[in-house]
Amino acid sequence: MKLKTLVAGLTGVALAMSMAACSQDRNATGGTSTSGAATTATSTDGGLVGIAMPTKSLERWNNDGAHLVEVLEGMGYTTSLQYADNKVDQQISQIQNMINSDPKVLVIASIDGTALSPVLQTAADKGIKVIAYDRLINDTPNVDYYATFDNYQVGKLQGTYIEEQLDLKNAAGPFNLEPFAGSPDDNNAKFFFSGAWDILSPYVTSGKLVVPSGKAPATNDDWASIGIQAWKSETAQSEMQNRLNSFYTGGKKVNAVLSPNDSLALGIEQALEGAGYTVGTDWPIITGQDADLANVKNMLDGKQSMTVWKDTRSLGDQVAKMVDQIIKGSKVDTNDTETYDNGNKVVPSYLLDPQVVTKDTVESALVGSGFYTADQLGL
Repeated sequence: MKLKTLVAGLTGVALAMSMAACSQDRNATGGTSTSGAATTATSTDGGLVGIAMPTKSLERWNNDGAHLVEVLEGMGYTTSLQYADNKVDQQISQIQNMINSDPKVLVIASIDGTALSPVLQTAADKGIKVIAYDRLINDTPNVDYYATFDNYQVGKLQGTYIEEQLDLKNAAGPFNLEPFAGSPDDNNAKFFFSGAWDILSPYVTSGKLVVPSGKAPATNDDWASIGIQAWKSETAQSEMQNRLNSFYTGGKKVNAVLSPNDSLALGIEQALEGAGYTVGTDWPIITGQDADLANVKNMLDGKQSMTVWKDTRSLGDQVAKMVDQIIKGSKVDTNDTETYDNGNKVVPSYLLDPQVVTKDTVESALVGSGFYTADQLGL
């Protein structure tokens, strides 16, 4: 009997360890697009936090999701991380499935910030708090907090960089500019464009900057007319190819491209390369955002001039802190209660500061901070 008892006990321990390992594996991978992914309890008991991310096709969202899971689980919470492949209906379904699992908090980086009102009403009816992650959720009272970087400042940094590199305050010009904007369904895109266009549009009006394609929005509010749906590199590449083929004949060259993020910049750079532009001779100024690995390598190769780095580890840390404050009933940190009106209310927000990274500061900023290793960048 003692032997049987010992064997049974050891078997139970082994089974428990196996289940715990399985749970940790699923949480570490960040879940999948299925409803039950990453919801199995781990050894933590702080409660469940649902995390909805838009897509795995952009490097930054993979980094954001993985880091947020790591921090929250380190704080004692179980997580369910879902990626929706940039499909709105899929994200709504994933959020509903999370709600059915009774999470303490939902963290949502929305695909379409105007499409979530009904499902968030369901969350509110169950007393589940919602944090909008980096993208504001619009047209609903049921978003409690918003955490992001200062998105207007992101665009302002891009516009200022072009202004300074072309010496627009002093140079005679004219210079040829091609502006791009982000996905029309992304609330952040209008802030990026507004920040940059407030710097650059006066030079367009004066004629110092010329937009040969004619794709220069008359006002900030017209930004979506040049938006690239879903931030797709291939769409930006096709658009840039069309502009080059149609408006840059007879030796005319583009001098600067306003790209709001690295995904678009990558496509734009491929179009320029295909059109015969050469680094060191006629390669234009190109802006970006996110410090994606391929783009940082392009910066080191002279194919991209700058990127606005938003250290998403800091954003994840801040959101995790806000989640913890909500669950523990503490005062939730915010530093902006005026800017982000979602059409239903002004959402209390926490804004972090972005910074410019260039070829000369890649090593000090990105490697020095541990965001990348020297080996990853070939340094």
